[in-house]
Amino acid sequence: MRRSPGYRLQKLLINAGAYLVLAVFGFLIIFPFLFMFFTALKLPTDVFRSPPRLLPMSPQTVTIDGQEFPLYLVETEAGVERLARVARGAPVVIFASVEDPSQTFERAPREARPVGGFTNQQTALIDGQERKLWEIEEAGRTIRVFELSRANLGRFADPANPERTLDRSLNDARPLERLDPQIANYQRVLELQNIDRSLTNTMLVTILVVLGQVTTSVLGGYAFARLAFPGRDSLFLVYLGTIMIPFVVLIIPMYQLMVIIGWVDRISSLILPWIFTAYGTFLMRQFFLSIPKDLEEAALMDGASRLRILWQVFVPLAGPAIATQATFTFLYAWNSFVWPLVVINTGNFNNQVLTLSLMVLQGRAADSPNLVMAGTTIAVAVPLLIFVLAQRYFVEGIATTGIK
Repeated sequence: MRRSPGYRLQKLLINAGAYLVLAVFGFLIIFPFLFMFFTALKLPTDVFRSPPRLLPMSPQTVTIDGQEFPLYLVETEAGVERLARVARGAPVVIFASVEDPSQTFERAPREARPVGGFTNQQTALIDGQERKLWEIEEAGRTIRVFELSRANLGRFADPANPERTLDRSLNDARPLERLDPQIANYQRVLELQNIDRSLTNTMLVTILVVLGQVTTSVLGGYAFARLAFPGRDSLFLVYLGTIMIPFVVLIIPMYQLMVIIGWVDRISSLILPWIFTAYGTFLMRQFFLSIPKDLEEAALMDGASRLRILWQVFVPLAGPAIATQATFTFLYAWNSFVWPLVVINTGNFNNQVLTLSLMVLQGRAADSPNLVMAGTTIAVAVPLLIFVLAQRYFVEGIATTGIK
């Protein structure tokens, strides 16, 4: 059926609107990650800049007599020039005459005297606003004035002719900047808080927990799905019911157990208690139940053992489910904070994981948000990469759960 041009145009506008809405929401979701990433590449002075900006920028500099000075765009009698600020001058106040407000004077703050003294300074109503009155000397006479504005002077020099200098207000000079990502921030973070060791510990704990949970879940799921033994269903319900126990209830008895067996402040306390999971066993059991029994019966007739059937028949078919559980387990183990905080001493840098190091770093580098963001970027980058790589299997696992 041939569509009219009006219908095609309407369809195009609807699709364009949908993509626009999705793009806007996608940008809102990814913007905090962009802000974190670019802040980790900034200088501390650039972080506190107002108004804030996204990209990391650094002042442009020029070398004069072996020293580096920042460059500014300054308006002079010859026009706008690129000058180097070689010194910061004294502050200056712009005063206007009470009798003729169009007449202005530049004075240092100490050159003006308050009318009536500082304790009882006189005021006057000027242009509907109450202004404090000051006295200054001009051409041998005393003039009453009021303050218009304040500025900080800077001494600028011509890079081509350093002998040529002039004083200008810093408010009227625009600093020249360039894109300058500070990659060295990551090195500073690794040296400041021993995060390289924490990163190694976190990877070790996460990999072993993922391997342990996947192994026990596959074995337990196959046993509850395919092996018939007395009390199987009742035992599975009890095991599944442990999911409803809040973790906060288990913290104290688990810590007492670690004290008894001597695992407090050791890496093993972060691994062995977490290699069993009722959720993973439930996930594998439900997936194994969806596999036709004919495959298992054919393997049994060919003389295959239960372990061989599990390894060569069930595990290859359970790839999406294994990838889903591995992704969830990886994210949980990598971001675990409460249990390491309880069982690992914050002063034990050799056994700390990344979440504990970031907590300590937040206090030690409170005046350097760029370093805190660099540490956070290190912690976020690995699980984000794992999730992106495993997303295809994760989506496939969700899609196949509704197929019988």
